[in-house]
Amino acid sequence: MALARVYTRALIGIHAPEIRVEVDLARGMPGFTMVGMPATTVKEARDRVKTALMNAGFEYPPATRITVNLAPADIPKTGARYDLAIAVGILAASGQIPDTLLEQAEFYGELALTGELRAVNGLIPALLACRKKKRQAFVPIANEQEAGLVREQKSWLAADLVSVYEHLHEHEPLRESKPIDWTQQSAIDEGDLADVVGQEQAKRALLLSAAGKHHLLFVGPPGTGKTMLAQRLNGILPPLTEQEAMEIAAVKSVSFDYHHAESLTRRELRSPHHTCTSAALVGGGTGNSVRPGEISLANNALLFLDEFSEFSRHVLDCLREPLESGEITISRAGYNVKFPANFQLVCALNPSPCGQFDGSLANCRSTPDQILKYLNKLSGPLLDRIDIQVMVPRETESMRLNGGAKRSNQMTTAQAKSLVEKARRRQLNRQGCLNSELKPKALKQICFLSGQSEAFLAKAAEKMKLSHRAYHRTLRLARTIADLAESDTIEQQHLAEALNYRALDRLIDQVQSL
Repeated sequence: MALARVYTRALIGIHAPEIRVEVDLARGMPGFTMVGMPATTVKEARDRVKTALMNAGFEYPPATRITVNLAPADIPKTGARYDLAIAVGILAASGQIPDTLLEQAEFYGELALTGELRAVNGLIPALLACRKKKRQAFVPIANEQEAGLVREQKSWLAADLVSVYEHLHEHEPLRESKPIDWTQQSAIDEGDLADVVGQEQAKRALLLSAAGKHHLLFVGPPGTGKTMLAQRLNGILPPLTEQEAMEIAAVKSVSFDYHHAESLTRRELRSPHHTCTSAALVGGGTGNSVRPGEISLANNALLFLDEFSEFSRHVLDCLREPLESGEITISRAGYNVKFPANFQLVCALNPSPCGQFDGSLANCRSTPDQILKYLNKLSGPLLDRIDIQVMVPRETESMRLNGGAKRSNQMTTAQAKSLVEKARRRQLNRQGCLNSELKPKALKQICFLSGQSEAFLAKAAEKMKLSHRAYHRTLRLARTIADLAESDTIEQQHLAEALNYRALDRLIDQVQSL
């Protein structure tokens, strides 16, 4: 009888491939057949769509065999995001709405049995792809926050199927989404850096970590300020670029991990509990329902792992690949899903099971064997990927008493942020990326060393038994130290400071010497 074609988009990771919903109405035994690799949730759309059409007052084609093809067929489809597109396709094929605008439009939304539209997840990746095709989008009004974040994209907000019908007939136009200025979002107050009295080396490490996006490990007994320091790192990072903000919003949109529009593009400190599983950390799911994990939700942001050694070793080793590549691939039967995982890792670790080891066993309830077993939960390859390891010792009584007087001389978050922004501009102007992202091929040119400095580093690497990866990461860290000092060359003093941030190696040597 008739054929109609409507466009929508699937969701695979944070990618939104185009799906053509082809609806054919033919004479024959009444029925509703759906093909094109639909999951169970998609197959159930035939009952939702039929009931929604009838309850909304539309004519459901009688004595008709309806065939819906979701092309291309090799892309897995899951969820109820195709309901609106299927319903519009049936209305167009049966002549109840004009098909003149369908080639320039895409439709997203889940249908309630009353014909109302419900929100769908992963709308931001779909709208970004829709913008590239220069099509307009019809989205549920419940997704208004996400639609407003995608600039230069015409998105019509629909409350129900009837309002879409009226718009396509040009009777009553829908309301267009208004752009949201994500740069005006309210920041989370996580305290000022000056609130942390003392711990000057740890603060210096925090500054270096932010300036070059280096992964960071704090080692120290309980109550010394490790968590406070980690929480202040977010405040000294520079503002997000539009591309980084959209990547954050895309991942949160896929996982529905937000409550308000301003939180969609906010850099947050993700802090999973040490009992989390590998699937919770890196992402996973069954069948076609694969969701991002904490490392993807921390993309372009911070991942804080407190009580680092209490995490399962298997869980921690899952971090090794994304720490290098900046993405995570989750494999399922027949297809792979990729999520971004370009996060900055911040960890906190006690020096022993009791937390009181400070180089001697005088105040420690753990034996050397117990301490080594505790620290050996962290694999060498994982620690090699952490550029900065710094001790956060317990402050002395005199330092605590003088804390009030010292606070006025402490570096504030605003001052640290200014230094970080200046150092990052220097790196981007020189090499187009941050120091931690330098490829090995570019290290010789960007991190050039004089003969004396190269001999110093080679001797230190041999004595400290640094791997090739640790050697390169030391070079990158020294480059960041030089950038903060506004030095064009890496001097021996910069290398010495970079080599000094190997606290865990020294701690293990102390235990082994007991």
